[in-house]
Amino acid sequence: MDNLAHFGLIGLGTMGAALAQNIAEKGYPIAVYNRTTSVTDEFMANAGDLAPRLIPAKSLEELVAAITPPRAIILMVPAGPVVDQQIEALSPLLQDGDLIIDAGNANYADTERRDRQSEGETYDFMGIGVSGGEEGARHGPSIMVGGKPAQWDRVGEMLRAISAKYDGEPCAALMGPGGAGHFVKMVHNGIEYADMQMIAETYALMRDGMGFDATRIAETFEAWNKGPLASYLIEISGKVARAVDPIAGGPMLDAILDAAGQKGTGRWTVIEAQKLAVAIPVIEAAVVARNLSAQVAARARGADVFGAMPQSLPKDALDTDTLEAALIAGKILCYAQGFDMLGRASEEFGWKLPMPEIARIWRNGCIIRSEMLNDMASALAANPGENLIFADPFTRLVKENEAALRKVVIAATGAGIAVPALAAGLSWFDAMRTPRGSANMIQAQRDFFGAHGYKRLDGKDAPHGPWWDKTAG
Repeated sequence: MDNLAHFGLIGLGTMGAALAQNIAEKGYPIAVYNRTTSVTDEFMANAGDLAPRLIPAKSLEELVAAITPPRAIILMVPAGPVVDQQIEALSPLLQDGDLIIDAGNANYADTERRDRQSEGETYDFMGIGVSGGEEGARHGPSIMVGGKPAQWDRVGEMLRAISAKYDGEPCAALMGPGGAGHFVKMVHNGIEYADMQMIAETYALMRDGMGFDATRIAETFEAWNKGPLASYLIEISGKVARAVDPIAGGPMLDAILDAAGQKGTGRWTVIEAQKLAVAIPVIEAAVVARNLSAQVAARARGADVFGAMPQSLPKDALDTDTLEAALIAGKILCYAQGFDMLGRASEEFGWKLPMPEIARIWRNGCIIRSEMLNDMASALAANPGENLIFADPFTRLVKENEAALRKVVIAATGAGIAVPALAAGLSWFDAMRTPRGSANMIQAQRDFFGAHGYKRLDGKDAPHGPWWDKTAG
């Protein structure tokens, strides 16, 4: 077999096939392998004009032989043990300087472990987060790279070439060493969960509270996509609302079971946030909402026992302008929490994450791409280490839209329309502007039953409260 390629790819599922075609289309010959040979055959049969840049292999040995050293081989296999099995099978065939790139949805901790395990081996290892679904993989994803600068220098040209572009700038960048790329991708997915949940909550308010039909809901999303909320998720929400069921007729949304699936990245985000002691309640609420959505039978039982919700909102209680303003506020609060988590991780792990660059590479190619990210990149650059809500223009936008968010949450609660993500954002915002909260009661309780001590406001030395004074009372 002729040595024609510097890159290889293992795993020709939906994402892997799309990424291989993207790489070939950008002028990089690539060898491809799938464990099931018929999948490779079908992939090549449908390759069209790209076929001359694609080298099919029927074994790992053939794949490695088809790539000119030093090799770079991309893994697009299911996250978890399959990645470890693939590395174990591949590594004996590699030479010093060859590079294995895990481009799947790996847990960042697994990437950190695999990076450590590669030390002293015949291969190097790096993990990259790829966002944008099949369309992004094929035509230009957002790429969050974890690895050493030398590794980035080696494959960065190709990754920038295949990435999405925003005003000509590639949406691909080095995040930091080890698992940094997959960590950033994980938080991206957590924000994605929250963004989708808040959009679904405004949809519920329109459908159940305001009595809008699907056409009017679609028109509302389409109008919002021309303003501050302009984003991929708002755009597709309008298209989804306007779609017609090809089987039964009527709105497509009315035929879909209200149970949302998940692959675990949102849950990982919540778990890691707890480990870092950082507050991301909007993302947490979104994950909980997905969990609840799956409890279809329990929700039906609840309606039988306690009475079905929701109820219609009073006439003129809300309008679409108020909903839009509430969603603007909710979105800012969600992103502020997500970037706060990234900042905390950067400090904890010594990654020095390029915060403005993260916002820039999210501007196109990924699921949460949004016009707001332009201003977020500028704000993060001008105010390093500062929470987004304390940086203009987001301070101004939160001030302008807070009342609408509060009005929406109050109206929804009164009508029994669940808005967990919007409500969590509002509660977090209220806590962030409360100089003296109620945690003094919690700390007093902890000292009472566990002698944990506390700090006094006046700075005086008093390690415990009077409940530990055995001479009192």
